[in-house]
Amino acid sequence: MNITIYDVAREAGVSMATVSRVVNGNPNVKPTTRKRVNEAIERLGYRPNAVARGLASKKTTTVGVIIPDISSIFFSELARGIEDIATMYKYNIILCNSDHNKEKEIHLVNTLLEKQVDGIVFMGSEITRELEETFKLSPVPIVLSATIDDHKKLPSVNIDYEQAAYDAVKALIDEGHEHISMLTGTLEDPINGYMKFSGYKKAHLDAGREVNEEYVFIGDYTYDSGLEAMEKILKLKTPPTAIFASTDEMALGLIHGAQDNGKSVPGDFDVIGFDNTRLATMVRPTLSTVVQPMYDIGAVSMRLLTKYMNKENVEEHAVLLPHRIEYRQSTGFHHKD
Repeated sequence: MNITIYDVAREAGVSMATVSRVVNGNPNVKPTTRKRVNEAIERLGYRPNAVARGLASKKTTTVGVIIPDISSIFFSELARGIEDIATMYKYNIILCNSDHNKEKEIHLVNTLLEKQVDGIVFMGSEITRELEETFKLSPVPIVLSATIDDHKKLPSVNIDYEQAAYDAVKALIDEGHEHISMLTGTLEDPINGYMKFSGYKKAHLDAGREVNEEYVFIGDYTYDSGLEAMEKILKLKTPPTAIFASTDEMALGLIHGAQDNGKSVPGDFDVIGFDNTRLATMVRPTLSTVVQPMYDIGAVSMRLLTKYMNKENVEEHAVLLPHRIEYRQSTGFHHKD
């Protein structure tokens, strides 16, 4: 049987308004009355109905989080950062998996809004026009996490992806590599494709070099696409001596693809990845990679969302966190500061 606020009021011999005040932490209740109500709540096993409370206060203290793939090491770090800060600010989380699917992303946003969430943290690859329209209709704040919208209208937390890719490729150029390949995501993807590729291109142009299209390969962020790219790289008339991959998982595929074909990393190829997920230290040789602070990005995204939900003053709505490169064994050099 469902215990209601009415049952608690009757048990404690007080009005329903008094029970409501105790449950919602209102200080205007005498300590003796508060104690009596809390004892009645415990005896009856009463649980406040979050939805009913939300209707009264217009707040459900629930936040929706949409990420592409919870099983990925990359996204789980992000989710952890969001979760820890949500807990600190006493918000519950509804975590949804979008599988990089555009229709599913829109469906999930609408479903979360129907569930009366107070805000949404969204992570995806490309913010399509349809998605942008859906966001515009949202009555609650939305923060993009490790995600960028073309018009920079939505609050977001990222690193400078173009500069990070530039730094990685420049390090390879400075080390004397003549031919440097890039394994990028689709160029429609603003981050893993376009921005990282722009950094690769800019590093070449600043060094007075042309970008040779035959050294650029497009993958889909996965280990398998790294293996496939290495097969193509080995068939080039003049193979590169260094490769920059826009995700760690693709970098792992490149390393294993080289080893499967009797080549060595870093002997034949220097490889730099991007993300610094746990995979980077689990592979041999360990992977040099751009450090994208996923936990921090998640934590800062959630904190930014709490500011919007609580109508706090926000000075910077597009937050850029610092990046660095962690040099390990997949490059035959260590960074000279």
